[in-house]
Amino acid sequence: MAQSDDISAIDLGALLCSRVCHDIISPVGAINNGLEVLDEGGAEEMQEFAMDLIRKSAVQASAKLQFARIAFGAAGSAGAEVDIGDAQKVADGYMAGEKATLTWTGERVLMAKNRVKLLLNLLLVANSMIPRGGTIDFSITGPADAPVFRYLIKGTGLRVPEPLGGQLSGEVEPDGLTAHEIQPVYTGMLARACATAITWDVAEGEIVLTAQPA
Repeated sequence: MAQSDDISAIDLGALLCSRVCHDIISPVGAINNGLEVLDEGGAEEMQEFAMDLIRKSAVQASAKLQFARIAFGAAGSAGAEVDIGDAQKVADGYMAGEKATLTWTGERVLMAKNRVKLLLNLLLVANSMIPRGGTIDFSITGPADAPVFRYLIKGTGLRVPEPLGGQLSGEVEPDGLTAHEIQPVYTGMLARACATAITWDVAEGEIVLTAQPA
């Protein structure tokens, strides 16, 4: 089987851009709907509703873009380090619009850019395991050059998407990838670049997702 690492740079960039667009199209569309309501005039109650919708959707769109800038973007020059505090800030902002709530434990340090990108992409993987909402307790242990990321996921309706193992390991056909599938595939690519192994343990009511030096 072909490996996801064989995907061309052009296709990878296009799929990641599509993923980002998918994330922000809903709040941007809501902003547009709110503006249309304001243009139509009408009852004061509807005007207040439209303004509230615009405010909330603008915050959500901004949070998703700030998250994507670090999780998918360059976030500095090659070999740059990123402040973990910045990663926590964008993670908190992103999760504020999701069904699950996030707690974060770990020392604030500078960490290699790809490790921070891996951290944030694993948060998206963890969030996909808890579609009905619940909690994600995230912690960082170990040195900055060999960290251990742990996501304790609790809630009802927990699930590990069936193709996740192959996506993270890169055992997928590059030509068949979609914008929806590229995120966990990209996570696996980051893990291999960081010499990091990703595992998960499933128990009743919880999943523990771990990334540690291979």
